[in-house]
Amino acid sequence: MGESKNIIIYGDSLSAGYGMDMDKSWPTLLQNRLYSNKYDLTVINSSISGETTQGGVTRIENILKKYSPKLVVIELGGNDGLRGFQTDLIKNNLKTIIQKCLQNNSSVVLLGIKIPLNYGPRYTQDFENIFYEVAIDNDVDLVDFFMKNVALDENLMQDDGIHPNESAQPILLENVWETIKKNI
Repeated sequence: MGESKNIIIYGDSLSAGYGMDMDKSWPTLLQNRLYSNKYDLTVINSSISGETTQGGVTRIENILKKYSPKLVVIELGGNDGLRGFQTDLIKNNLKTIIQKCLQNNSSVVLLGIKIPLNYGPRYTQDFENIFYEVAIDNDVDLVDFFMKNVALDENLMQDDGIHPNESAQPILLENVWETIKKNI
C-alpha cells in the first residue's frame, strides 16, 4: 500500500456546509484547488453539524481506520464552547483526537475557534487558549482563527449570525490553505 492520498476535514457545521450547497463549502473549494494545483489528494469531509469534541473522540478511530488519511484537519470545539463545557474537557478531547491521528501516522492541522465575549472574559480567554496549548503540546500546526475576516462581517454570515455563508467560503479556504499545503 502506497502513501495515503486522503485529507480528512474533521469538524462541525462550520466545515459541514451548514445551510448551503456543499459544492460551495470550503472543503469542496479545497478539493478543487488541490486538483488545479496538480495535487493527487482526495478531500473527505467527515464533518457533522452539531459535533462536539466528545463526539469527535468517539468517531476518530473509525475514520482513521476507514481512510488512513495523510492529513486530518480538525475544526472542533466551537459547539463545546457555545455550550459552556469545561475547558479541561475540551482540551483533553482535542488532545485525544490529535494523538490518535499522530499514532496513525497522519499529519494534523488544528483550526482555532473563538466564541462570543458574552461568555465572560475568563471563560472566553481560557477557551481560546485551548487551541494554542494543544497545538504546542502535540507539535501540530495551528490556524490561529479559522473564521478570521468572516465572523464579524454580517455580509459573510448566515442570518443566524453563527454560520458563514457561501460568500465566506473562499475566505475560509484562504485562512487554512498555506497551513494545509505545508502539511501535505
